[in-house]
Amino acid sequence: MGYDYKFTVFTPVFNGASTLCRVYESLKAQNLRDFEWLIVDDGSTDTTKELVEQWQREADFPIRYFYQENQGKHIAFNRAVKLAKGELFLPLDADDACVPETLERFWYHWNNIPEYLRDNFSGITCLCKDENGNIVGDKFPQDVMDSDELEMPHKYKVRGEKWGFHRTDVLKQFPFPELPRLGLIPESIVWNAIASRYKKRFVNEALRIYYSAIPRPDQLTTQMKKNPAQHALGRRLYHKENLNNYIYWMRYDPIDFLKSAVNYIRFSFHRGIDFMKQWYELTNWKAKFLYIIALPLGWLVYLIDKRKAV
Repeated sequence: MGYDYKFTVFTPVFNGASTLCRVYESLKAQNLRDFEWLIVDDGSTDTTKELVEQWQREADFPIRYFYQENQGKHIAFNRAVKLAKGELFLPLDADDACVPETLERFWYHWNNIPEYLRDNFSGITCLCKDENGNIVGDKFPQDVMDSDELEMPHKYKVRGEKWGFHRTDVLKQFPFPELPRLGLIPESIVWNAIASRYKKRFVNEALRIYYSAIPRPDQLTTQMKKNPAQHALGRRLYHKENLNNYIYWMRYDPIDFLKSAVNYIRFSFHRGIDFMKQWYELTNWKAKFLYIIALPLGWLVYLIDKRKAV
């Protein structure tokens, strides 16, 4: 499969004119220049389009801009993967930034994977740091380590914000589900599916600047706290897949899977799904065992959600 660039840097944006300049300035400063910037605008009503048009006239790297009616980040992501002209696909949100060495270091680590093994890998994951230079979350157990995005959090207990790229051809095999009125869908639905078939290389280099102290423009996290039912469909799907497809990791991380059972029940009730259907949608005895244990708490959390929403 032929590609025009080493990297496609993808930015989904929704009313991000006030912060999108961080991405632009970061890309202007990149040492490695073999990339394109692909922007999918998910229905912005601010000056995002005019800002991007100005940058297209002045930038010394290709910028492609596509507008769509507001459908959600997961729809924008799927569209960008189809449009990408880069071999490696790197998402970078509209309110973050990255260091000048980012693409150079990613390319270096990718090419350090022996060529005869590279087909078994989907990409590279690195650390993030905040705007003050502090590492966000845990470091990996080794400075360079081959693992996957299921093993790393469950077996090695590595938590916190991380960042990286996947091969574009791999992402085409694992699109986000495009269900109607899905709301917020956890990205881990896709990352976990990829991890079941491909490894990643994890490196202890902080290449992304994550502005964690500043409210995110889309305010999805805030919306989730105010009204969990608004994104119940995607959340329920994530926890159901976690319990059905990745339950073998429970021996390393039983509390995480118990929480998943609680949330599966919670969000199922938000979707109006009764006990029997919840039970029959679980496909293994371990998940059903957790369901029985978690049922009272899941029901209680659902009732608390309903009370807060009044």
